[in-house]
Amino acid sequence: MNISSSLNSVTIEGNIKSVSDFQSIKTTIDTIITSSPAITIDIKDSISITSSVIGYLNKLVLKDGIVISMSVGDEQLMSLLEDLNLVSVFKAKRK
Repeated sequence: MNISSSLNSVTIEGNIKSVSDFQSIKTTIDTIITSSPAITIDIKDSISITSSVIGYLNKLVLKDGIVISMSVGDEQLMSLLEDLNLVSVFKAKRK
């Protein structure tokens, strides 16, 4: 997995599957939210997302009041978000 960021935007390429992927995502987002209450996450091609990432993003939205707008490249991941009723929470859209 590769992660890059600019201003309040995060781009993730590759599959999100390990604890180190979670740590990279968390560190990157934690840095951004110190200066912005809204963040855009572009998940280019991951077919899944780990429960730790889902839990962390859920906490940001529901507890910390961070606005997340998520763009999802893979239909399988979009289906997972729909099954978990997270599309509206993360403002997820298929690109």
